[in-house]
Amino acid sequence: MTKSEIVNEISLRTGLEKTIIADTIDNFFLVAKASMVAGNNIYLRGFGTFELKKRKTKVARNIKRNTSLIVPAHFVARFKPAKEFAIQVKESKFLTALL
Repeated sequence: MTKSEIVNEISLRTGLEKTIIADTIDNFFLVAKASMVAGNNIYLRGFGTFELKKRKTKVARNIKRNTSLIVPAHFVARFKPAKEFAIQVKESKFLTALL
């Protein structure tokens, strides 16, 4: 599902203008990005958590050149779904039909 499809769906459900919804979504993403860059996690009850996960320093290898290099410790963004959301996805009849 694309951003424009999400905007259309919300517009149909709420009756609000698409431009207002698109601006709201854009602002949500700006605030979310700024918050995560500042080192904060984002908790959305019933949906999930956008969190920062620290990766340790490690040694990586280039097999073709037979060399190694050190990858420094860093943070990565991660999404962890809420328990009830994960259960809904797991038990989805639509997704099971795709298998």
